[in-house]
Amino acid sequence: MLTNKNKKMPAGAGRKSHGEGGFTLIEVLIAMAILTIGLLAVATMQVSAIHGNKTGNEISRATFLAQDKLEELKTSTNITGEPGGSDQTGIFNRSWQIGPSGTNSRSVTVTVSWVVGGNSHSVALNTISRGGGY
Repeated sequence: MLTNKNKKMPAGAGRKSHGEGGFTLIEVLIAMAILTIGLLAVATMQVSAIHGNKTGNEISRATFLAQDKLEELKTSTNITGEPGGSDQTGIFNRSWQIGPSGTNSRSVTVTVSWVVGGNSHSVALNTISRGGGY
C-alpha cells in the first residue's frame, strides 16, 4: 500500500469536536442529584405504605375481635341476664354492653379499643338480638 506523506489531512481530522466529548462532571453530578431525590421519594413512600398496612392490620384484628364477641353474645341462650363485661387480648381492650331494645330483644354493643404510639383507636359494632342465634 502506497501512502503519500505529503498529502495534508483535512482540518479537524485528528481532533474531537466540542460536542463529542461525553458527559461533563457537572452533568453527572446533576443526574446523580436527581436520581437521589427520586430514590428518597420512593423510600418515603415505602415507609408510609408500611405504616398504613400496620394500621389496617390493627383495624382488621379489632373488627374480628368485635365480630367474634358479637356472634358469641347473639348465640348465647339468655343475654337478658348479662349487662356487659370486658376482656383484654394483646393490645386490644374489648368491652360489651347489653341493654333493652323492645319486649324480647336486646341492643348489643361491642367496642374494641387500643393505643399505639400514644394515639387511641377504637372499633364499635352494634346489633339487636333476642339471643339463641337471633
